[in-house]
Amino acid sequence: MKHLELLAPAKNLQQGKSAINYGADAVYVGAPMFSARASVGVSVDDIAELVQFAHRYNAKVYAALNTILYDDELDKAEKIIHQLYNVGVDALIIQDMGILEIDLPPIPLHASTQANNRDLAHIQFLEKVGFERVILARELDLKTIQTIHQNTTIELEAFVHGALCVCYSGQCYMSFEATKRSANRGECAQFCRLPYTLKDENGKVIFRDKHLLSPKDLNLSNRLNELIDAGITSFKIEGRLKDETYIKNVVSFYRNALDKIISQRSDCKKSSFGTTEVSFIPNLEKSFNRGFTEYFLTDKPTSLCSMDTPKSKGEYLGKISKIEKYFFEIDNKTVQFQNGDGLCFLNKDSVFTGLNINKIESSKIFPNQFNGLMIGTTIYRNFDAAFEKQVKNDASIRQMKVEISIRETDEHLELSGILENGLQHSKSIPKSNECANDLQKNIETIRKQLEKSGGTIFCLSLKSVEKSNISGYYPISVINQLRRDFLDELLEINGRQRRDTRPCVSTHPVYPQKSLTYKHNVSNRLAKQFYQKRGVQTIEPAFELNPKPNVDLMVTKYCLNHELGKCRKNLPNADLILITSKNEYTLHFDCENCEMTINRKGIPRLRSE
Repeated sequence: MKHLELLAPAKNLQQGKSAINYGADAVYVGAPMFSARASVGVSVDDIAELVQFAHRYNAKVYAALNTILYDDELDKAEKIIHQLYNVGVDALIIQDMGILEIDLPPIPLHASTQANNRDLAHIQFLEKVGFERVILARELDLKTIQTIHQNTTIELEAFVHGALCVCYSGQCYMSFEATKRSANRGECAQFCRLPYTLKDENGKVIFRDKHLLSPKDLNLSNRLNELIDAGITSFKIEGRLKDETYIKNVVSFYRNALDKIISQRSDCKKSSFGTTEVSFIPNLEKSFNRGFTEYFLTDKPTSLCSMDTPKSKGEYLGKISKIEKYFFEIDNKTVQFQNGDGLCFLNKDSVFTGLNINKIESSKIFPNQFNGLMIGTTIYRNFDAAFEKQVKNDASIRQMKVEISIRETDEHLELSGILENGLQHSKSIPKSNECANDLQKNIETIRKQLEKSGGTIFCLSLKSVEKSNISGYYPISVINQLRRDFLDELLEINGRQRRDTRPCVSTHPVYPQKSLTYKHNVSNRLAKQFYQKRGVQTIEPAFELNPKPNVDLMVTKYCLNHELGKCRKNLPNADLILITSKNEYTLHFDCENCEMTINRKGIPRLRSE
């Protein structure tokens, strides 16, 4: 049986609760320090409250402490890890192997995608050294995932939705090289989202001021069954910087998708309990997106890049069919607009721009400005005011089903219940000495009061009760108090989730490589010690400690030649020049491995693997 996990992001306590409430089986949050999103660390106290909330539903909380560490940070990291373990965090997401050399509590370890988890030998090593799960590189295809699954027993987690880094995670050094802000330390300056000018080897301009390294957003919602068959059990949504409406909408969408699959497959099961009925229809296009791609899951496609803008495009609406002095119309008459909607489009100068709707009259759209809008322009909506309001105002509560029964003994009135996760509980009050005048009415009153559970996380369903089962008269206030006490005790007991622990691993499996370059991000003495114990003989320091000028700053599976429809595999391949307002970079094309590398223009290049 495959226990499927929908894993959602949380940048703070409130969004973590929303993610759980709208269907996530687990959430991941940034540790107070040393998270790959440095701006959204969460306090230990807030994480403790989130753990308590999540465990009610058998949902889990994972803490990301997934940056590389410097020597003077190791003690502080160790202290934080023990604090996280003590408040009940279910797993720790890490990149730095030095963490395995500190005094760790028995907390399960997940290997961050920042650890560059894209080949079988590396992942087999991580399994042997004690990791419970690996978060796979986004670039892997289904065949590679299946091969990894067939040759390991480690849990496999994959991103299914959200923003993409153009570079292999953990392998980007452009930000640090140019600004001293390290992507491996949670401070990425997002060079991939900048506009670039592209020139060929002769200086001819191919593109000017386009976002040539800015990928569209990942959307694998149509590939969930295939991912399950390949061995994925945890489906991860990116977005620790996104807002709460994004969390509500996207989590609800994937919850519905996975639930549908589970209902059709006997080999799959949900890994947490409870359901939420929302008042809106989830729609991925209505939340932040740069357009969607399935990236490299099935092949090497073109049109991976959102060249016109790194901002949200939203949903495609149609084309402009009419423009008058104060209004315009589009050719899609089925679209419903509202005052406050935000629309965007590519203007005549090839600049992505936008406008807001001030008024709607039938099919006439009155904007606050036209911004160069022309007939035939393709238009998108990146802010749907009505949908945003509907999602924001939705206050649905995730509820767990409880089948209850009521019976009267010689001494007590006993309320018993079985939670959907199998937990059983009962609560009794003394039997009433006063007989009910109308047994049928008495039982119906009791049923009505016991099935009230509004505002709680429980949905009560009372079994049929024979009239002869209850003969005593019980005031409504007494029955209500019995129900409240029963639910309070059930909530407390249900929250005591059994936690998993990490087995102590005493073996030292041999690492697949004898020599490590800066790309292994070894930034402290314990990380170096970790690899030396496992057979590595030569270890370069991390780029952040020794920023050498003649190495690759980025390695990507994304290839600009391929994106432009000019794949030159098996042909002579010339470098291209990528230019920003301040820097110039050289693009090299490794066609044998179908990869593109970037380094600073004019600097002799020494390729290191």
